[in-house]
Amino acid sequence: MKTSRAVIIVSLLALTLFFAAGIDTVWAKTYVFKYANTQSENHPRSQSMVFFKNMLEKASGGQIQVELYFSGVLGKEAEVLEMVKLGTVQGCRGGLFERANKKYLMYTLPFLFENADKVVAVMRSDLGKEINKGAMANGIYIPATGVAGGMRNITNSKRPIATVADLKGLKMRTPPIDVTIRTFKALGANPQQVAYTETYMALKTGVVDGQENPFSNAVDMKFYEAQKYLSVVNWQVHPDPFYVNPAWYNALPDDLKAIFDAVSEATMIYSDTIWLNSEQKYFNILKDKLEVNFITPEAREGFVEGVESVWQYYVGEGYFTMDEINAARAIADKM
Repeated sequence: MKTSRAVIIVSLLALTLFFAAGIDTVWAKTYVFKYANTQSENHPRSQSMVFFKNMLEKASGGQIQVELYFSGVLGKEAEVLEMVKLGTVQGCRGGLFERANKKYLMYTLPFLFENADKVVAVMRSDLGKEINKGAMANGIYIPATGVAGGMRNITNSKRPIATVADLKGLKMRTPPIDVTIRTFKALGANPQQVAYTETYMALKTGVVDGQENPFSNAVDMKFYEAQKYLSVVNWQVHPDPFYVNPAWYNALPDDLKAIFDAVSEATMIYSDTIWLNSEQKYFNILKDKLEVNFITPEAREGFVEGVESVWQYYVGEGYFTMDEINAARAIADKM
Protein backbone atom coordinates (compact mmCIF):
# COMPACT_ATOMS: atom_id res chain seq x y z
CA MET A 1 0.00 0.00 0.00
CA LYS A 2 2.84 2.42 0.84
CA THR A 3 4.46 1.89 -2.56
CA SER A 4 1.23 2.43 -4.49
CA ARG A 5 0.53 5.64 -2.57
CA ALA A 6 3.98 6.97 -3.44
CA VAL A 7 3.49 6.16 -7.12
CA ILE A 8 0.13 7.94 -7.17
CA ILE A 9 1.57 11.01 -5.46
CA VAL A 10 4.36 11.28 -8.02
CA SER A 11 1.88 10.85 -10.89
CA LEU A 12 -0.48 13.50 -9.55
CA LEU A 13 2.28 15.99 -8.94
CA ALA A 14 3.55 15.47 -12.47
CA LEU A 15 0.02 16.20 -13.66
CA THR A 16 -0.16 19.45 -11.69
CA LEU A 17 3.16 20.62 -13.04
CA PHE A 18 1.98 19.79 -16.56
CA PHE A 19 -1.05 22.04 -16.07
CA ALA A 20 1.08 24.77 -14.51
CA ALA A 21 3.40 24.86 -17.50
CA GLY A 22 0.61 26.32 -19.62
CA ILE A 23 -0.42 29.13 -17.24
CA ASP A 24 0.40 32.72 -18.13
CA THR A 25 0.68 34.49 -14.77
CA VAL A 26 1.53 38.00 -16.01
CA TRP A 27 -2.08 39.26 -16.06
CA ALA A 28 -3.65 36.35 -14.18
CA LYS A 29 -6.17 36.89 -11.40
CA THR A 30 -5.10 35.70 -7.95
CA TYR A 31 -7.37 33.54 -5.80
CA VAL A 32 -6.88 33.32 -2.02
CA PHE A 33 -7.65 30.01 -0.30
CA LYS A 34 -7.95 30.46 3.48
CA TYR A 35 -7.72 27.10 5.29
CA ALA A 36 -8.02 26.08 8.97
CA ASN A 37 -7.90 23.03 11.26
CA THR A 38 -7.75 22.59 15.04
CA GLN A 39 -4.57 20.49 15.28
CA SER A 40 -1.12 21.95 15.97
CA GLU A 41 1.28 22.82 13.17
CA ASN A 42 3.31 19.64 13.90
CA HIS A 43 0.33 17.32 13.51
CA PRO A 44 0.23 15.12 10.36
CA ARG A 45 -2.99 16.80 9.15
CA SER A 46 -1.34 20.22 9.38
CA GLN A 47 1.89 19.01 7.81
CA SER A 48 0.00 17.62 4.84
CA MET A 49 -1.61 21.02 4.35
CA VAL A 50 1.83 22.63 4.24
CA PHE A 51 2.49 20.17 1.41
CA PHE A 52 -0.81 21.30 -0.17
CA LYS A 53 0.13 24.99 0.05
CA ASN A 54 3.57 24.49 -1.48
CA MET A 55 2.33 22.32 -4.34
CA LEU A 56 -0.79 24.32 -5.17
CA GLU A 57 1.00 27.66 -5.23
CA LYS A 58 3.73 26.18 -7.44
CA ALA A 59 1.38 24.25 -9.74
CA SER A 60 -0.95 27.23 -10.20
CA GLY A 61 1.93 29.53 -11.02
CA GLY A 62 1.04 31.61 -7.99
CA GLN A 63 -2.53 32.21 -9.10
CA ILE A 64 -3.84 30.45 -6.00
CA GLN A 65 -2.38 31.70 -2.73
CA VAL A 66 -2.97 29.53 0.36
CA GLU A 67 -3.25 30.88 3.92
CA LEU A 68 -2.96 28.25 6.68
CA TYR A 69 -4.40 28.59 10.19
CA PHE A 70 -3.70 25.80 12.70
CA SER A 71 -4.34 25.07 16.40
CA GLY A 72 -7.96 26.26 16.28
CA VAL A 73 -7.05 29.93 15.97
CA LEU A 74 -10.10 30.61 13.77
CA GLY A 75 -12.48 28.66 15.99
CA LYS A 76 -13.73 25.19 16.87
CA GLU A 77 -14.37 22.61 14.15
CA ALA A 78 -18.11 23.33 13.98
CA GLU A 79 -17.49 27.07 13.73
CA VAL A 80 -14.90 26.72 10.99
CA LEU A 81 -17.03 24.30 8.97
CA GLU A 82 -19.85 26.84 9.07
CA MET A 83 -17.39 29.50 7.87
CA VAL A 84 -16.52 27.26 4.93
CA LYS A 85 -20.20 26.88 4.02
CA LEU A 86 -20.62 30.68 4.25
CA GLY A 87 -17.42 31.34 2.30
CA THR A 88 -15.57 33.41 4.92
CA VAL A 89 -13.07 30.53 5.06
CA GLN A 90 -12.49 28.53 1.89
CA GLY A 91 -11.41 25.17 3.30
CA CYS A 92 -10.99 23.04 6.41
CA ARG A 93 -10.50 19.49 7.62
CA GLY A 94 -11.69 17.87 10.82
CA GLY A 95 -14.67 16.00 12.22
CA LEU A 96 -18.40 16.64 11.70
CA PHE A 97 -18.36 14.67 8.44
CA GLU A 98 -21.95 13.50 8.87
CA ARG A 99 -22.98 17.14 8.36
CA ALA A 100 -21.48 16.91 4.88
CA ASN A 101 -22.99 13.56 3.94
CA LYS A 102 -24.51 10.99 6.29
CA LYS A 103 -23.02 8.23 4.15
CA TYR A 104 -19.60 9.08 5.62
CA LEU A 105 -20.87 7.32 8.72
CA MET A 106 -20.55 4.02 6.86
CA TYR A 107 -16.75 4.28 7.16
CA THR A 108 -17.14 4.61 10.91
CA LEU A 109 -19.34 1.60 11.63
CA PRO A 110 -17.75 -0.15 14.63
CA PHE A 111 -15.57 -3.11 13.70
CA LEU A 112 -16.46 -2.91 9.98
CA PHE A 113 -12.82 -2.75 8.83
CA GLU A 114 -9.80 -4.61 10.14
CA ASN A 115 -7.32 -1.84 9.45
CA ALA A 116 -7.04 1.67 8.04
CA ASP A 117 -5.60 0.62 4.67
CA LYS A 118 -8.84 -1.20 3.86
CA VAL A 119 -10.80 1.99 4.52
CA VAL A 120 -8.44 3.96 2.27
CA ALA A 121 -9.13 1.52 -0.58
CA VAL A 122 -12.86 2.19 -0.30
CA MET A 123 -12.34 5.96 -0.18
CA ARG A 124 -10.33 5.87 -3.42
CA SER A 125 -12.96 3.74 -5.18
CA ASP A 126 -15.93 4.83 -7.28
CA LEU A 127 -18.11 4.23 -4.21
CA GLY A 128 -15.98 6.65 -2.20
CA LYS A 129 -16.12 9.29 -4.94
CA GLU A 130 -19.92 9.08 -5.04
CA ILE A 131 -20.01 9.68 -1.28
CA ASN A 132 -17.83 12.78 -1.79
CA LYS A 133 -20.19 14.10 -4.47
CA GLY A 134 -23.14 13.67 -2.13
CA ALA A 135 -21.80 16.45 0.11
CA MET A 136 -22.74 19.05 -2.50
CA ALA A 137 -26.38 18.64 -1.43
CA ASN A 138 -25.31 20.13 1.92
CA GLY A 139 -23.34 23.01 0.43
CA ILE A 140 -19.84 21.51 0.61
CA TYR A 141 -17.45 20.51 -2.18
CA ILE A 142 -15.13 17.61 -1.30
CA PRO A 143 -12.38 16.90 -3.86
CA ALA A 144 -10.87 14.03 -1.84
CA THR A 145 -11.15 12.15 1.43
CA GLY A 146 -8.54 10.35 3.52
CA VAL A 147 -8.43 8.79 6.96
CA ALA A 148 -8.13 10.78 10.19
CA GLY A 149 -5.21 8.78 11.51
CA GLY A 150 -5.16 5.13 12.40
CA MET A 151 -7.64 2.98 14.26
CA ARG A 152 -9.29 4.69 17.23
CA ASN A 153 -8.54 3.44 20.73
CA ILE A 154 -9.55 4.26 24.29
CA THR A 155 -7.74 6.01 27.13
CA ASN A 156 -9.23 6.61 30.57
CA SER A 157 -8.34 7.36 34.18
CA LYS A 158 -10.32 4.56 35.89
CA ARG A 159 -9.45 1.06 34.65
CA PRO A 160 -8.20 -1.02 31.69
CA ILE A 161 -10.90 -1.82 29.12
CA ALA A 162 -10.56 -5.57 28.56
CA THR A 163 -14.23 -6.48 28.09
CA VAL A 164 -17.49 -4.68 27.34
CA ALA A 165 -18.30 -4.77 31.06
CA ASP A 166 -15.32 -2.49 31.77
CA LEU A 167 -16.97 0.34 29.85
CA LYS A 168 -20.15 0.31 31.92
CA GLY A 169 -20.83 3.73 33.43
CA LEU A 170 -17.55 5.23 32.18
CA LYS A 171 -17.91 8.92 31.27
CA MET A 172 -16.48 8.95 27.76
CA ARG A 173 -15.78 12.11 25.82
CA THR A 174 -17.18 11.72 22.33
CA PRO A 175 -17.21 14.09 19.37
CA PRO A 176 -20.66 15.22 18.20
CA ILE A 177 -20.78 12.27 15.79
CA ASP A 178 -23.90 10.15 15.97
CA VAL A 179 -22.28 6.75 15.39
CA THR A 180 -19.74 7.30 18.16
CA ILE A 181 -22.40 8.34 20.65
CA ARG A 182 -24.62 5.37 19.76
CA THR A 183 -21.71 2.95 19.92
CA PHE A 184 -20.65 3.91 23.43
CA LYS A 185 -24.24 3.95 24.66
CA ALA A 186 -24.69 0.45 23.21
CA LEU A 187 -21.55 -0.68 25.06
CA GLY A 188 -22.80 0.68 28.37
CA ALA A 189 -20.66 3.83 28.67
CA ASN A 190 -21.95 7.33 29.40
CA PRO A 191 -21.07 9.48 26.35
CA GLN A 192 -20.37 13.17 26.95
CA GLN A 193 -20.09 15.52 23.97
CA VAL A 194 -17.06 17.78 24.42
CA ALA A 195 -15.38 19.92 21.76
CA TYR A 196 -12.01 18.54 20.64
CA THR A 197 -10.16 21.66 21.79
CA GLU A 198 -11.78 21.37 25.25
CA THR A 199 -11.13 17.66 25.77
CA TYR A 200 -7.82 18.02 27.63
CA MET A 201 -9.36 20.20 30.33
CA ALA A 202 -12.42 17.95 30.59
CA LEU A 203 -10.11 14.99 31.25
CA LYS A 204 -7.94 16.98 33.64
CA THR A 205 -10.88 18.17 35.75
CA GLY A 206 -12.74 14.86 35.74
CA VAL A 207 -15.69 16.11 33.72
CA VAL A 208 -15.06 12.97 31.67
CA ASP A 209 -13.14 9.80 32.55
CA GLY A 210 -11.82 8.92 29.12
CA GLN A 211 -11.73 9.56 25.41
CA GLU A 212 -11.25 7.68 22.12
CA ASN A 213 -8.89 8.82 19.35
CA PRO A 214 -6.03 7.64 17.18
CA PHE A 215 -2.66 7.51 18.96
CA SER A 216 -1.52 10.63 17.06
CA ASN A 217 -4.33 12.80 18.45
CA ALA A 218 -3.80 11.51 22.00
CA VAL A 219 -0.15 12.58 21.82
CA ASP A 220 -0.69 15.82 19.91
CA MET A 221 -3.23 17.03 22.50
CA LYS A 222 -1.28 15.54 25.46
CA PHE A 223 -4.33 13.63 26.68
CA TYR A 224 -1.95 11.18 28.37
CA GLU A 225 -1.19 13.81 31.03
CA ALA A 226 -4.71 13.31 32.43
CA GLN A 227 -5.09 9.56 31.78
CA LYS A 228 -3.75 6.31 33.26
CA TYR A 229 -4.80 3.52 30.89
CA LEU A 230 -4.60 2.92 27.13
CA SER A 231 -6.77 0.08 25.81
CA VAL A 232 -6.06 -0.97 22.24
CA VAL A 233 -9.45 -2.03 20.89
CA ASN A 234 -9.12 -0.86 17.25
CA TRP A 235 -12.82 -0.17 17.05
CA GLN A 236 -13.13 2.43 14.29
CA VAL A 237 -11.50 4.78 11.77
CA HIS A 238 -12.78 8.26 10.96
CA PRO A 239 -12.87 9.70 7.45
CA ASP A 240 -11.09 13.01 6.85
CA PRO A 241 -12.93 14.86 4.06
CA PHE A 242 -11.33 17.99 2.63
CA TYR A 243 -14.17 20.53 2.95
CA VAL A 244 -14.14 23.30 0.32
CA ASN A 245 -16.53 26.18 -0.30
CA PRO A 246 -18.22 25.34 -3.62
CA ALA A 247 -18.75 28.97 -4.70
CA TRP A 248 -15.01 29.66 -4.37
CA TYR A 249 -14.17 26.48 -6.28
CA ASN A 250 -16.71 27.15 -9.05
CA ALA A 251 -15.26 30.64 -9.57
CA LEU A 252 -11.93 29.12 -10.63
CA PRO A 253 -11.13 28.78 -14.35
CA ASP A 254 -11.28 25.18 -15.57
CA ASP A 255 -7.50 24.81 -15.67
CA LEU A 256 -7.16 25.89 -12.03
CA LYS A 257 -10.02 23.59 -11.02
CA ALA A 258 -8.11 20.67 -12.52
CA ILE A 259 -4.94 21.71 -10.69
CA PHE A 260 -6.80 22.20 -7.41
CA ASP A 261 -8.42 18.76 -7.66
CA ALA A 262 -5.15 17.02 -8.54
CA VAL A 263 -3.23 18.68 -5.70
CA SER A 264 -6.08 17.95 -3.27
CA GLU A 265 -6.02 14.26 -4.14
CA ALA A 266 -2.24 14.14 -3.87
CA THR A 267 -2.44 15.90 -0.52
CA MET A 268 -4.89 13.42 0.94
CA ILE A 269 -2.74 10.51 -0.22
CA TYR A 270 0.29 12.20 1.31
CA SER A 271 -1.71 12.80 4.50
CA ASP A 272 -2.71 9.13 4.71
CA THR A 273 0.88 8.08 4.18
CA ILE A 274 2.52 10.25 6.83
CA TRP A 275 -0.37 9.91 9.30
CA LEU A 276 -0.67 6.13 9.17
CA ASN A 277 3.10 5.63 9.14
CA SER A 278 3.39 7.85 12.22
CA GLU A 279 0.93 5.88 14.37
CA GLN A 280 3.59 3.42 15.63
CA LYS A 281 5.76 6.33 16.74
CA TYR A 282 2.85 7.84 18.65
CA PHE A 283 2.00 4.48 20.20
CA ASN A 284 5.59 4.14 21.43
CA ILE A 285 5.22 7.49 23.18
CA LEU A 286 1.95 6.49 24.81
CA LYS A 287 3.13 3.07 26.02
CA ASP A 288 5.87 4.77 27.99
CA LYS A 289 3.35 7.03 29.70
CA LEU A 290 0.25 4.85 30.17
CA GLU A 291 -0.61 1.32 31.25
CA VAL A 292 -1.42 -0.54 28.00
CA ASN A 293 -3.64 -3.55 27.37
CA PHE A 294 -4.87 -5.24 24.19
CA ILE A 295 -8.28 -6.89 23.96
CA THR A 296 -8.23 -10.58 23.11
CA PRO A 297 -9.97 -12.00 20.00
CA GLU A 298 -12.56 -13.59 22.30
CA ALA A 299 -13.28 -10.28 24.04
CA ARG A 300 -13.51 -8.53 20.67
CA GLU A 301 -16.42 -10.78 19.73
CA GLY A 302 -18.27 -9.41 22.76
CA PHE A 303 -17.73 -5.87 21.47
CA VAL A 304 -18.96 -6.87 18.01
CA GLU A 305 -22.12 -8.37 19.47
CA GLY A 306 -22.60 -5.28 21.59
CA VAL A 307 -22.75 -2.93 18.61
CA GLU A 308 -25.00 -4.93 16.28
CA SER A 309 -27.84 -2.54 17.09
CA VAL A 310 -25.75 0.38 15.79
CA TRP A 311 -25.42 -1.17 12.33
CA GLN A 312 -29.11 -2.05 12.28
CA TYR A 313 -30.12 1.48 13.22
CA TYR A 314 -28.37 3.18 10.28
CA VAL A 315 -29.56 0.67 7.73
CA GLY A 316 -33.09 0.96 9.10
CA GLU A 317 -32.96 4.76 8.96
CA GLY A 318 -31.81 4.68 5.32
CA TYR A 319 -28.41 6.33 5.83
CA PHE A 320 -26.99 3.58 3.65
CA THR A 321 -27.97 0.08 2.65
CA MET A 322 -26.59 -3.35 3.36
CA ASP A 323 -25.75 -3.49 -0.34
CA GLU A 324 -23.48 -0.45 0.11
CA ILE A 325 -21.91 -1.96 3.22
CA ASN A 326 -21.29 -5.22 1.35
CA ALA A 327 -19.85 -3.29 -1.62
CA ALA A 328 -17.42 -1.55 0.75
CA ARG A 329 -16.49 -4.90 2.29
CA ALA A 330 -15.86 -6.41 -1.15
CA ILE A 331 -13.49 -3.55 -2.03
CA ALA A 332 -11.72 -3.88 1.32
CA ASP A 333 -11.38 -7.65 0.99
CA LYS A 334 -9.31 -7.19 -2.19
CA MET A 335 -6.59 -5.52 -0.12
